[in-house]
Amino acid sequence: MKALVYTGPEGLDFRDAPEPAPSSGDVLVEIAHVGICGSDMHAWAGHDERRPAPLILGHEAAGTIIEGPRMGRRVTVNPLVTCGTCEDCVAGRENLCHLRQIISMPPREGAFAQRLAIPERNVVEIPGGVPTEMAALAEPLACGWHAVRIAERALNRPIEEARCLVLGGGAIGLGAALVLASKGAREIHVAETNPARRAIVAAAGDFRAFDPAEGGPADLDLVIDGVGFEATRAAACAAVRPGGVIAHIGLGSASGGLDIRRITLQEIAFIGTYTYTARDFVETAQAIFAGALGPLDWSEIRPLSDGARAFADIKAGRAAAPKIILKP
Repeated sequence: MKALVYTGPEGLDFRDAPEPAPSSGDVLVEIAHVGICGSDMHAWAGHDERRPAPLILGHEAAGTIIEGPRMGRRVTVNPLVTCGTCEDCVAGRENLCHLRQIISMPPREGAFAQRLAIPERNVVEIPGGVPTEMAALAEPLACGWHAVRIAERALNRPIEEARCLVLGGGAIGLGAALVLASKGAREIHVAETNPARRAIVAAAGDFRAFDPAEGGPADLDLVIDGVGFEATRAAACAAVRPGGVIAHIGLGSASGGLDIRRITLQEIAFIGTYTYTARDFVETAQAIFAGALGPLDWSEIRPLSDGARAFADIKAGRAAAPKIILKP
């Protein structure tokens, strides 16, 4: 099969790769669409020791089962493969499973390929009329769904009364904003530095998109950091109100930016949120299928063979779309 293989820092090669070998309980999925994630960019830049070259990246996938149970059904893929028996899995917190694996990280190859083997329990069927490129957004949108759900528990007021800020207008940030809107949040601001992307965010919902270089709102109940750099953590700490909540999704850098003194003295809750639970993924997919998160028409689709250029365009800021989706 053909695959887009990570070969080293900023190296991608579209070439022949071994066919996946399904294990017991797996299905073989013919990939129709697969998105480029920020973590793929991080690995491509050579900044993720967990993803050594050569490796097939990509974990935001949807396609059709061509071997195994439910053959012929279109599905979206939950890329987190967990044990199902540990304390966290039994408690419905599969994202914290100490044995968890994710496709695009050894020992599991990713979905920038024509085919992928994945446990049958990790796929969600796509109903008729929903395109696979939309269903492939379930993974990034589930990150926002999980973050909003966790943050909502920590707020001292209903989400319908909350003033909210999302840092970053990529798929993670925009997804979080769409989830907030679906829950009826009173006010939603989105900070995005790229003007072309900012226009897309503004058109995607009733959001107050702005350039953070020009200032922004303050005294907010909830701030969601979908970027995760020192500067965005500092911005979150400055913008949140006393007693408010910061939900941190982004993995841009490992440290810096937190105003620990203010967080302590003003009882600000800082919550790290990692991916999603199996239930979050299913609920996100169902919300997409029901149209609850809007038309989701802001992706750009390119051929998988053009993947190397897509990565370069994202790095250079030439890609306005919040998500580039590759088609094998």
